[in-house]
Amino acid sequence: MAYDLIVIGSGPGGYVCAIKAAQLGLKVAVVEKNATLGGTCLNVGCIPSKALLYASEMFAEAGHSFDSLGVEVAPKLNLKKMMAHKDATVSSNVNGVAFLFKKNKIDWLKGTGKVLAAGRVAVTGEDGKTEETEAKNIVIATGSEVAGIPGVDVAIDEKVIVSSTGALSLAKVPGHLVVVGGGVIGLELGSVWARLGAKVTVVEYLDSILGGMDGEVARQFQRMLGKQGFEFRLGAKVTGVQKAKKGASVVFEPVKGGDAETIDADVVLISTGRRAYTDKLGLAEAGVALDERGRVQTDGHYQTSVPGIYAIGDVIAGPMLAHKAEDEGVAIAEILAGQAGHVNYDIIPSIVYTSPEIASVGKTEEELKKAGIEYKVGKFPFSANARARATLHTEGFVKILADKATDRVLGAHIVGFGAGELIQEVSVLMEFGGSSEDLARTCHPHPTMSESVKEAALATYFKPIHI
Repeated sequence: MAYDLIVIGSGPGGYVCAIKAAQLGLKVAVVEKNATLGGTCLNVGCIPSKALLYASEMFAEAGHSFDSLGVEVAPKLNLKKMMAHKDATVSSNVNGVAFLFKKNKIDWLKGTGKVLAAGRVAVTGEDGKTEETEAKNIVIATGSEVAGIPGVDVAIDEKVIVSSTGALSLAKVPGHLVVVGGGVIGLELGSVWARLGAKVTVVEYLDSILGGMDGEVARQFQRMLGKQGFEFRLGAKVTGVQKAKKGASVVFEPVKGGDAETIDADVVLISTGRRAYTDKLGLAEAGVALDERGRVQTDGHYQTSVPGIYAIGDVIAGPMLAHKAEDEGVAIAEILAGQAGHVNYDIIPSIVYTSPEIASVGKTEEELKKAGIEYKVGKFPFSANARARATLHTEGFVKILADKATDRVLGAHIVGFGAGELIQEVSVLMEFGGSSEDLARTCHPHPTMSESVKEAALATYFKPIHI
């Protein structure tokens, strides 16, 4: 059967692209080798991690915060039941995608996809049989995979030495979890197991955690995690990770020079980032060009070096975020349907789902300084927010950055409870070119955490009221 579009990969970019294209009248098929749809995000990434983050946060609050509210309980961890909650959440989401495929008459070609040429895709099933399928257009949406540690051979067994996948399914709480990498994934999963009782040590190559995020946010957040029991070894280059009779060991040395050290752990989590998954797709043979980092090269309309073959999501340049991939999926579907698909890459929020959460959109102070842009800063602490006091969520702050001459908001950074939800009003404001005064003069309901966003905006263009 010939299709208007074949999408290789059913993660957030792929399945959203397929659904949007089908809604626009295209005949669509999706190639997916796994037993369920949804890719890494829904199966072993975003969704299961958020289920465990929430469950572990509730466990921690029950043990540390409830008493202050007059709720006296003695929480007991049932890890098996917590994992069942995670699995049920995953199942609900992947089944939802399968339902949407049926609703939109999208064919699921089960197997491993390979691009033969423009308009031709081979799909090899579990039985080893290969069938060729034709399509007017092909979208590569194969996502990313664990990058590992550069220059270090690590045998990940997903039991003792684990990637994010294994860290989501540990059979018991480790006594000591060593996290290699101080980025988003490592801090989120480290938070899960720290709340459940593990000692957590983070070993990071850079001199700060959350590289690329606003520096003030990263510094303040590291202090917050320190209060939660996290230990940090920064500026440390890992040179070896070995499985032992019991647990594993991590060897590292100071980046700036010095003696090597060894840390013993029950479990080691390798979370040093991800790389584009382009293996075994036949891209080189088909003439599809890759960049120096192994990502698919595309033009401004997601087309590769081969006309009729496109790519989106983690497999191309840009932040490896599910919502970025989703927006690209919508954009390319609209382009293929003759419309004007577009993604504003200057306004893509990012979130760290720890406790408290971190959310960011737009430029950081470091980026503005490097670009020579004069800007204003407005900040407001949650400790001065009435709703935060009532709910015992007073950690953190809101920071807004605006152009000094025009007052146009250029970025916002939030550390605090619900930051991932609060950031979106700033994203909408920025999408329409709004100023800090526009935001400050918008009536916010009282009492809410969102009033801290308003107060930070007030602080940016004039003065806050409640501090």
